[in-house]
Amino acid sequence: MNWYVYIIKASDGSYYTGVTTNVERRFKEHINGPRGAKYFNGRVPLHVVYIEAGHSRSSACKREAMIKKLPRQQKLTLINAYRKPPTESRQTKSDTTSNELTLNG
Repeated sequence: MNWYVYIIKASDGSYYTGVTTNVERRFKEHINGPRGAKYFNGRVPLHVVYIEAGHSRSSACKREAMIKKLPRQQKLTLINAYRKPPTESRQTKSDTTSNELTLNG
């Protein structure tokens, strides 16, 4: 099974890192219900800003732990590198951000 590591930006400007087999479903759970992370009690998940695919459950959990230990600036560097289009691509910024899951989308 393919596991994903993801980062969600919260309403207070913080970042939540988690693992799942379905990022869209998990994002909706964080928004809507009791299956969402306790981290979002008092915060609103705004959108997914980073997704890393191709993991086993074990490797996803290890990567999640590694990302959670990073200082904020290194997390931002990781997020910005993910959002930046490759230099050889003709992709626009709007193309790269259209993959984000948002509260309104």
